[in-house]
Amino acid sequence: MYSFNKTQGPRALWKGMGSTFIVQGVTLGAEGIISEFTPLPREVSHKWNPKQIGEHLLLKCLTYMVAMPFYSASLIETVQSEIIRDNTGILECVKEGIGRVIGLGVPHSKRLLPLFSLIFPTVLHGVLHYIISSIIQKIVLLILKRKTYNSHLAESTSPMQNMLDAYFPELIANFAASLCSDVILYPLETVLHRLHIQGTRTIIDNTDLGYEVLPINTQYEGMRDCINTIKQEEGVFGFYKGFGAVIIQYTLHATILQITKMIYSTLLQNSI
Repeated sequence: MYSFNKTQGPRALWKGMGSTFIVQGVTLGAEGIISEFTPLPREVSHKWNPKQIGEHLLLKCLTYMVAMPFYSASLIETVQSEIIRDNTGILECVKEGIGRVIGLGVPHSKRLLPLFSLIFPTVLHGVLHYIISSIIQKIVLLILKRKTYNSHLAESTSPMQNMLDAYFPELIANFAASLCSDVILYPLETVLHRLHIQGTRTIIDNTDLGYEVLPINTQYEGMRDCINTIKQEEGVFGFYKGFGAVIIQYTLHATILQITKMIYSTLLQNSI
């Protein structure tokens, strides 16, 4: 990170941020439109049944399929080296995503995997991430709310304390859910990213040194071949390249949550 900041400027650490928001918007919009014109539910009620769960997960699958070309374009914009990249507009990932679907835009190499071969790993990662994060979130939230309820029975609390107890457990539950799902699915995410980038003529930064660029010369034939190749050539740790950045990310996230709680607790004490 220091080397990137020194050689390319702080902007290099934020590249692709706009396209990431666009992909989130496309995902939410696609989910809303599909659920509006189909009987597939966006939310699962408390009185759920297997059919409702299946229809809800089907909606998620269709949503990830629609957003996949734009996710691919956003990923390329995020990892493309700032040294050789032209200044692109914020809607470039929309243009590239549509071009990927209809076969227009920047010419790619013959090693580019067709979109239909990327559907399964993309949908698999998205659905598993959603399922794991949802389960972890509900479990953590249930534990924290039960703990909060028992503390309320033991002693009386102020309205501000009640507000802290109402919202902070949800923040902790979301944090734990995101952390667990990202850690568990990191190997699959590594495979997914390599498949999406292959054949796109992308030049990436050498993250080990911070001041060189590397071409993407992989020749994976699909998800299974990618997994076997990484296992044979790089070993199990090949699936966890870049995992240190995830640790830093969630360490900062946890620090921000803790500081927020400390500030709110201080304000709470001063108001008493």
